[in-house]
Amino acid sequence: MKRFRIISLVALVLGTLESFSQSPEKVEMADILRQDGKIYTVVAGILIILTAMIILLIRVDRRISKIEKKLPPGSHS
Repeated sequence: MKRFRIISLVALVLGTLESFSQSPEKVEMADILRQDGKIYTVVAGILIILTAMIILLIRVDRRISKIEKKLPPGSHS
């Protein structure tokens, strides 16, 4: 059930990112970064940070689940 929640959250986030990426305005900074080839560095950095955050959240969720299983029944809400 928890994996379903995580997958749903990721799907919602990715869906909202797509709507932001289709703005009709010209962004000069993005054009400059694209011309210099630096846009790939920026995208790679963002992907690394997001991946690290997702991995951290999954690990914390697993640890909390293990701790909850060790508690006696009825002691947590």
